[in-house]
Amino acid sequence: MAMIPDQYRRKISKDEINALPIRRYEGEVRLVRTPEELEAAVDALARETVLGFDTETKPTFRKGKVNAPALVQFAAAEVVFLIQLGRVPMGEGIASILGDAGIVKAGVSIVDDVRELQKQYPFQSAGLVDLGDVARALRMETQGLRNLAANFFGWRISKGPQCSNWSLAELTPRQVAYAATDAWIGREVYLKMRELDLLPRSFLPLEQRHSHA
Repeated sequence: MAMIPDQYRRKISKDEINALPIRRYEGEVRLVRTPEELEAAVDALARETVLGFDTETKPTFRKGKVNAPALVQFAAAEVVFLIQLGRVPMGEGIASILGDAGIVKAGVSIVDDVRELQKQYPFQSAGLVDLGDVARALRMETQGLRNLAANFFGWRISKGPQCSNWSLAELTPRQVAYAATDAWIGREVYLKMRELDLLPRSFLPLEQRHSHA
């Protein structure tokens, strides 16, 4: 693992981030709302080696109440899949991807995301890389997904629809763009960290650790 350059160590202010050009995912997005679409998505995802991963949950404004995740996002190399759990329930297909040690699933606070999904369908996870944990291990000042995007790429990622109703049967175009971008940027940050040789061995898939010993 290389030493992290000083340019990535610094803390970025909100004003600095707000001055950056906004960036959204502009590739193909596939909404997954039927068992057939889910089967096709799982088949495609199983052929990937690095995925951006995130979930979205309908916000609650009642103390002590927590809603279950309503959306699971996976960003592959050429397409982002948005799986609507109100249409297709959490089950073996999604669990098989999250439990595959040969596929990196990268994002921020994803251990918490997985824990909530496990309440809906018990499974063992593997191959998770929490980019916030990596940033902390590297002693970076910026650890959130938007801060990491700003730090590594000079991009500003929108937070607009973050607290919207993700349980809607028909997601709005803004929700689709936001959810796809979150998963995509997680994959991009992971790949950038790997390119710069910044990933500690403990955050690499088992089969890659030997070559980084």
